[in-house]
Amino acid sequence: MSVAQQIKQLAANALQALYGIAATPEQVTLNETKPEFEGDYTIVLFQFVKQARRSPEQLGQEAGAWMQANSSGLLAGYNVIKGFLNLVVAEHYWLQFLAGQQQADFGRQPASGKRVMVEYSSPNTNKPLHLGHLRNNFLGWSVAEILNWNGYEVQRTCIVNDRGVHICKSMLAWQLYGEGATPESTGVKGDHLVGDFYVKFENALRAEAAPLYEALLQGQPIEALEPPKHSYWPPS
Repeated sequence: MSVAQQIKQLAANALQALYGIAATPEQVTLNETKPEFEGDYTIVLFQFVKQARRSPEQLGQEAGAWMQANSSGLLAGYNVIKGFLNLVVAEHYWLQFLAGQQQADFGRQPASGKRVMVEYSSPNTNKPLHLGHLRNNFLGWSVAEILNWNGYEVQRTCIVNDRGVHICKSMLAWQLYGEGATPESTGVKGDHLVGDFYVKFENALRAEAAPLYEALLQGQPIEALEPPKHSYWPPS
């Protein structure tokens, strides 16, 4: 008997024991608990309020206490939100369930003939890698494995040629200020070196843009401004 069926039977037993309501397990509405609330399964109480002659809150508290006390350790707790009884399944139940599933291919679905591509983690080529990138790798790998287990033909990919405007900025800053600097000559890791030149470009661009911004704010003509040091900004 599944955990959901056990909970439905418990609920029917509680209704009979507490209020003399002869409800079948099939009459108990059971849903997965919404993620914003504590619990694993939720029983909808409204349909039994009139017969039990209790408010939804009182019905939930009484039924929840009875079910937990008579669940043989299946339920570790409960809470009531308006007309909904949220039930917490004990951890040892899930551990026992997993321990009993010894099949090597438990849950595996047959090949569906469908293909899917999972792209990860495609780090920014212009910035140093950090610990957070491991998280993206683990998530991408896990998603790919889950899809594969569910019958999909999975193609894993990683974008390694991410040459957008950010890498162009680093390249231009290196041409202007790098003086042939390399990771070997500077003793700086390659990704850090590229990131340093990205910052240099941004700082230089802001410094050159400042007079133009100030002139525009003051309503002054920009033709009288001193031309920028480099030809890359502003455009002619």
